[in-house]
Amino acid sequence: MNPRTTRLLLVLSAFLAGLVLCFAVVLLVTGRGASPLANPTAAIGGPFRLTDQNGNSISDRDLRGRPFLVFFGFTHCPEVCPTALADISQVMDKLGPDAEKMNALFVTVDPERDTPAVLKDYLASFNPRLIGVGGDAEALAAVARGYRVYYKKVPLKDGDYTMDHTAIVYLMDKKGQFVSPFSLRRRPEEAAAELRRYL
Repeated sequence: MNPRTTRLLLVLSAFLAGLVLCFAVVLLVTGRGASPLANPTAAIGGPFRLTDQNGNSISDRDLRGRPFLVFFGFTHCPEVCPTALADISQVMDKLGPDAEKMNALFVTVDPERDTPAVLKDYLASFNPRLIGVGGDAEALAAVARGYRVYYKKVPLKDGDYTMDHTAIVYLMDKKGQFVSPFSLRRRPEEAAAELRRYL
């Protein structure tokens, strides 16, 4: 085989290999390459056992049978958290009696300051269906990993600190499986109408 033919075959082989790799990446990104037995919703959420604002143990199993919203934050949060919780409260208000068929979790990312008593006092300003949950640092880190939540302690100049964190509201179905991020950037009536589809 002459050098020119060899070079041509190498170029053609490289091109075909690149084409196959590109096709495989497209399948993975679009989800079409996943096994039909795979569960795409299993990537977010999962089992947990934490403590609610009344000091009682609460687990993912306690929430089964009702869809629920999950939001990670902290009580010293200056703007994002109270705004999100106020929006969730408005949506729950718009559900009326159907709110009894829903749950909403506020998971602290600041276990150092957010004790059950602090969570209870903080949530008194919001819809009573909101459940504040916390625990030790290790338990909360495990839950955050399950929900793909980022959080980090950020020191301030005065010796205090704040928390950087993911600010997504997660919609979970009656089986505790992830449905989608839940948008609060719409009228509460529209958000409530979406939730009713999962009751």
